[in-house]
Amino acid sequence: MGTIYIDADACSVKAETYKVARRYRWPVRVVANQWLQTPESPLIECVVVDQGADVADDWIAEKAGSGDVVITNDIPLAARCLKNGARVLGQKGKEFTEDSIGSALAGRELSQALREMGVAAGGPRPTEGKDRSRFLGKLDQILVALNREATS
Repeated sequence: MGTIYIDADACSVKAETYKVARRYRWPVRVVANQWLQTPESPLIECVVVDQGADVADDWIAEKAGSGDVVITNDIPLAARCLKNGARVLGQKGKEFTEDSIGSALAGRELSQALREMGVAAGGPRPTEGKDRSRFLGKLDQILVALNREATS
């Protein structure tokens, strides 16, 4: 059995992750630059890393590997974790894969360039109920698949 790593900065689906993780008895590491309150559970741990850009991402990328799940919207972190064999799920229920990560990285670069030129404004839309539902279903599906792989 693997571990679920949450890139906790601005993560809107921590409660949903805890719910599914408890069902399957998967450990969860909530990684952030500051202490975050988490439910009292031997399965859930808040990991506080040093301050600084990408310190939490670096910690997750070092730890996550085959059989693990990473919850993040950070596309470069998703790419690093995929390279290590982890499954990666965005907060709106979209799984990053080897096939999709190249397009996601290119889209991120384009958006950043447009913002720097002053052409694009705003960010992604807020997480809605249908996104949470999609996330719950996809996380459940991933954990079932990983549990099946671990027992075969």
